[in-house]
Amino acid sequence: MTVLPVLTWGDPRLKKNSEDVGEWTPELEQLVADMLETSLYEEGVGLAAPQVGVNLNLAVIDCSCGEDLNQRIVLINPEITAEEGIQTGPEGCLSIPGVREVLDRPQKVTIRNRARDGSWHELTGEDLLARAFCHEIDHLRGRLFVEYFGPVKRQYLQRKYQKQSRG
Repeated sequence: MTVLPVLTWGDPRLKKNSEDVGEWTPELEQLVADMLETSLYEEGVGLAAPQVGVNLNLAVIDCSCGEDLNQRIVLINPEITAEEGIQTGPEGCLSIPGVREVLDRPQKVTIRNRARDGSWHELTGEDLLARAFCHEIDHLRGRLFVEYFGPVKRQYLQRKYQKQSRG
């Protein structure tokens, strides 16, 4: 497995709408393994393919941060089908290192997700998993979590990020 370089805020590839995954291939299986390794290395909960420069509707989530292999989820062409409630909590992004902000997300989210064999399933997540579903699917649609804030807050966060990234 390989740790992949993660694109950061400002890279235009993060703003693209991703393309659907077609037939599952050994190359995609390797990409998933590398993305899981990268997410673990970067101490993240999830990682979307666009964050590593691959314009596909593909993401990985592991809310256990490597502690429980059974919690690893691969999102393939996912779509949110239902949302319930509201949770307010801190959120960060591997593409915007050093920036964490409080953001409202749904408390419970149900998604339609394709399996490797092409079949479709529903998955429901609450709390952190619901937040991760929303965050990663946003990446697949070319949206960063900071875009939920108004222009003044976004500019403040961008200056904060740029200052931190310069060291």
